[in-house]
Amino acid sequence: MSERLRASDLALLAEETERTPLHNGTIEIFDPLDSGFDFDALLAHIDDRIAFVPRYRQRVRWVPGRVANPVWVDDEDFDLNYHVRRSALPRPGNLEQLGELTARIMSRRLDVARPLWEMYFVEGLEGGRVALLSKSHQILVDGISTVDLGQVLLDVDPGPRPLVQEGWVPSHEPSQTSLLLGALTESVRDPRVAAATARSNAEAVGRAVGGTLSRAGQVASGVSGGLAGRRTVPETPFNQEPSAQRRLVCVRTSLKDYRKVRRVHGGTVNDVVLATLTGAIRAWLMTRAEPVGAGRRLRSLVPMSVIDEELEPTSLGSQVVGHLVDLPIGEGSPVLRLHQVSYALRAHSETGRAVAADRIAGVAGFAPTTFHALGSRVAFTEARQQVNLVVTNVPGPQFPMYLAGAEMVQTYPVPPLLPGFSLSVGVTSYDGAVYYGITADRDALPDIEVLGQCVREALDELVDSASETRPRAPRGRGSRRPEQP
Repeated sequence: MSERLRASDLALLAEETERTPLHNGTIEIFDPLDSGFDFDALLAHIDDRIAFVPRYRQRVRWVPGRVANPVWVDDEDFDLNYHVRRSALPRPGNLEQLGELTARIMSRRLDVARPLWEMYFVEGLEGGRVALLSKSHQILVDGISTVDLGQVLLDVDPGPRPLVQEGWVPSHEPSQTSLLLGALTESVRDPRVAAATARSNAEAVGRAVGGTLSRAGQVASGVSGGLAGRRTVPETPFNQEPSAQRRLVCVRTSLKDYRKVRRVHGGTVNDVVLATLTGAIRAWLMTRAEPVGAGRRLRSLVPMSVIDEELEPTSLGSQVVGHLVDLPIGEGSPVLRLHQVSYALRAHSETGRAVAADRIAGVAGFAPTTFHALGSRVAFTEARQQVNLVVTNVPGPQFPMYLAGAEMVQTYPVPPLLPGFSLSVGVTSYDGAVYYGITADRDALPDIEVLGQCVREALDELVDSASETRPRAPRGRGSRRPEQP
């Protein structure tokens, strides 16, 4: 029997629009050197590893009359060359140009009639490097039965490795009649199936209608105020309904800087990342002449890893839940901002459920791709009207990883924009560096590149404060909080 989609998957499909495609992305930059890594090598490597994630060869089939949730079925016409595509930048391509290409690709929805993922092999980067841009729909990666394909592609050494030699043959797709009969039989045998189906459809429709009414309310508010056809003024520039186009800003920083700040001022690397982002947003708002008065805060949803026996188990050994953090953008002192962020996050660690960063980084393969996807699913469920920003921060391995013999030298998360949001931030640490992927709406935030520069300046500000201050004495229990996303 084919596996049925869950209620949470249906809700994602119901709310996805041309303006809010719900897929996650990752940029990975490789240095081929003498590895022979090229497009054909990538195809062969994916063809081998895709056996570990069979969902990537399946597509969604709806049941006639929607009397039951849709099912996953093997795609009899699966064509790897359709999903893995070749592209290039004008040589020598730089990171900014790669970000522009990525933004255009990420603006397009995936074809729901096919397996819901794509990869782009991008040539032409300066220094002879190549990039791999991947995007996977949020219903594809649940961390339970399916992890992100990117997690299984990377190895801890250049290899070579023997091929799986799977010889995959797709199962025949069920007919419309068999789908209907199967759904009816399930409902008769187990009334809970029918109840779950009705609940799933009601929740999916409810979320879609709720989102429509919310957006209609914004328009109506604008009309009543004599502003027909315009958006209402949101609390922050980050809470605007997105257009169909995106911008992407990529920022690379050094992990040793965060560790230096942590060593002097206490807290965790995760605290320093959020304090850096807080300072960057404060400075960016000031360049826009927007108020950042004392006491102003930015309500952020930060998905974090926990171990909780009451939550659905995952194949990653932990679950991901949302944690609300008020970023103190009204505080002028970088050190006080850091202490306030640390205090806000301390309650999470003291629950005893928090997962240490080294445990997350030690998950097999390149787990940040999967954890970012799970964080986006949590944000979709929990980031509603009282949230200004979503930030996913995932620690990765602190040693080089390889794909088909080529070393990965940089990686940037590309988070999606959810309905009602014009900015989203993803952070990944890998091999001595911390990488920011800042996704913004192209119309709402045309100056988002300035925020990228502000991230570097905010980190420099914290590093300077650490250089002028003696290291803090150990704080006992509080100084050992897990550094996890």
